[in-house]
Amino acid sequence: MSGSSFGPVWPASERFSSLLGVIAFSCGAIILYWQSALPPLVSALAGSITAFCILLWVRSRLVRQALFVVGAFCAGMAWVAWHAELRLNQRLPAELEGVPVSVSGYVCDVPAPGSFDSLKFSFCVTHWHRPDDELSGTSLPDRLRLAWYGADRRWLPDHRLRLTVVLKRPHGALNPEGFRYEDWLFRHGYRATGSVRSIEPDTQVPCGLRCHYAKQHGQVVRWVQHQFAGARQVSLIGSLLVGYRGELEPAQWSLLRATGTIHLVAISGLHLGLIAVGVNLIAGRLIRRVPVAWMTESARRGWIYSAIAVSCLLYALVAGFTVPTQRALIMVLVGGWSLLLARADGVWRPLIYALGLTLVMDPFAPLDQGFWLSFAAVAVLIGVFSGRVGRLGWVRSLLMAQVAVFAGLWPALILVGQAQPLAGALANLVAIPWISLVVMPLLMIAGVSAALLPELAELFVPLLDGVLGVFWWWLSRVSELPFPDVRPGIVVVGLFALMILSVVHSPFLSSRLAAGFIALLWFCQNQSPTVNASVLVPEVRVWDVGQGMSILVRHQNDVLLYDTGPEVPGVFSAVESVILPNLRALGVVRVDTLVVSHADSDHAGGLSTLAKAFDVGAVVSGEPEEVREKLGPGLRVLRCDPGQARVGELAVEFWRSPGTQEGNDASCVLRVRSPDRRVEWILPGDISRQVEQEYLAQSQGTWDNAAARIMIAPHHGSKTSSSREWVAYSRPDAVIFSAGYRHRFGHPHRAVTARYREFGARLFSTACSGALTFSVDEDGLQISEAWPGTPFWIGGEGQTRGDCKIP
Repeated sequence: MSGSSFGPVWPASERFSSLLGVIAFSCGAIILYWQSALPPLVSALAGSITAFCILLWVRSRLVRQALFVVGAFCAGMAWVAWHAELRLNQRLPAELEGVPVSVSGYVCDVPAPGSFDSLKFSFCVTHWHRPDDELSGTSLPDRLRLAWYGADRRWLPDHRLRLTVVLKRPHGALNPEGFRYEDWLFRHGYRATGSVRSIEPDTQVPCGLRCHYAKQHGQVVRWVQHQFAGARQVSLIGSLLVGYRGELEPAQWSLLRATGTIHLVAISGLHLGLIAVGVNLIAGRLIRRVPVAWMTESARRGWIYSAIAVSCLLYALVAGFTVPTQRALIMVLVGGWSLLLARADGVWRPLIYALGLTLVMDPFAPLDQGFWLSFAAVAVLIGVFSGRVGRLGWVRSLLMAQVAVFAGLWPALILVGQAQPLAGALANLVAIPWISLVVMPLLMIAGVSAALLPELAELFVPLLDGVLGVFWWWLSRVSELPFPDVRPGIVVVGLFALMILSVVHSPFLSSRLAAGFIALLWFCQNQSPTVNASVLVPEVRVWDVGQGMSILVRHQNDVLLYDTGPEVPGVFSAVESVILPNLRALGVVRVDTLVVSHADSDHAGGLSTLAKAFDVGAVVSGEPEEVREKLGPGLRVLRCDPGQARVGELAVEFWRSPGTQEGNDASCVLRVRSPDRRVEWILPGDISRQVEQEYLAQSQGTWDNAAARIMIAPHHGSKTSSSREWVAYSRPDAVIFSAGYRHRFGHPHRAVTARYREFGARLFSTACSGALTFSVDEDGLQISEAWPGTPFWIGGEGQTRGDCKIP
């Protein structure tokens, strides 16, 4: 490195050792999150100290490097284990769940409108108003996720508050695939969730640096919403300018997901990169006017880099300093350090150093899918453009970047359980340059102008509505195009990505690789299977959908889905978050029979979404007219009349109370039997005791002595169902309560669980077990619960799942 470069000169061997150390530290930090039990902090720390101590006495260079790698690896594990242990030690005692408690603290994010006229916000607790003897030896949560229902305003009465809250431990649906709320809560430090019963200002709460920053950011968001209140696209303005996405409507989120453009409304590397480029141009012009005699080239670069760093940091603070913003800031600063200051580190070293620094600053980053996708995207771009910066036109560079990122991120998206919408390639091709070159510069100018002279904000409103309207119009048109549903496997996608990246990186090969690219694209398009993946043994899966029900029955290539779980429009859909990702992961492309027990929202949510995503055969329901309205046009709904059908070699019997036309008692009851009749499942919906008696009377004499009988508890274990006669006659070997954790309905009822235990049944609850899988093989019935294999922050000792008890 030349003497004019900025910063110290390290020997090549030391730079290589430091690089190995950062890689080892990062691996140790990341691998810890794959563990089902948290490794002891003392062990990891001892391993690191021991390795570094031995290193001081060893002369062999190879051995020293090996010890350095081992020490850095253990240090990474110790660093994350320490932070994880501190977070896990914060625990809400079981006796405080569901009872009103009083806490004081401050609002630590910007409140956002929620469902049912609620206001959702994060609350940093500074004091729990409980007698000291009740809290001795307990580390209570210092960060809560709260909802204030019935709020008649968009903002809280003050920043520092005293609240009466009703709390519960972190809990969410637990299934093999799909979104895990508990992961999200742990990642963001929420050790309890709940609702607000009463709220009042509390000026006695101490307000430190974080408190003042949270208050100031909230005021910035209010100012933006006030200044641009007249804009039709005010929700997008708040999101793009200051990172506040709380005003985005459910329809907007759906369109952004469908077009793969959610990253554009999060303050990320794109936004900070634009700030860095703009400041570099402005600062470079100003500083280069300084006479050469007054400032060396190294000093010029240092001043330009400092201006970029300060500007990006200030914008990150204005934008809320969220996790994606912090990660983008680190990557921009480390990349700028190498580019502007002429560090001879190679193209990959800055990325590796940024990775290590991110893990030091944010030990919980590996739990964030954006962490993996952002580093993967940067790695793809480095691989494509390394050594070619400045030799390509901006149009060609843009096309290459879009194609490379689309193909390169596809395998990463599959590995993190997401789909790669084909619409994203076309949508981003126009959306990214439009946001980068038109929308963001105009937003920055509008924001600065409104800050200097508030009256100017009104002049920018029609301009912002116009440019954002074009952006939204483009996304809407792309989403309407008939893109094929391509679902190739990871191997095919990996080959596809390699082929595309090879073509993009080596244009001179394009003539020879074009034929291969077209063939592979055709192959990918034809990877969408036309039949369901075959299962050799009968299988019944009870999904964890909270307070609701959804059950998958399958054998060979046949699939029957019983109920679709709950849906709260714009808030939660079991179909979107649980059923669709799990069906796709199992290789299901067609639901041969869809049985909707009855039309209640916790059993028939998201029907239209399911029908759009999958080919659906017969639809059967106890309330056909109501279900037909939920499904929409195009599918015929049959009444659940007594009859029989087959799922593979499984025999399925249908029944419905002849005297009930609507409501819970109109539920379609299913009885599923294995081919050898050794195992049977009873799926009774929400029938009450009266209908239980009708079913027993009409099915009398058909209840043979099955080796194993599994019962889905009627009506989630409500006290209005599971009569003593029902339990005594059926005598199930296992009973599953599909119910939400500490739900307001209180399912299952203690009297019901006691009744099943009295007759020797083994009890399961989706609230405790997560999803359950029942399969029949040569050895008989096999039962698998989801929670035993979960990470340490879900199923570990002292956590919600580990402590969960059925009443």
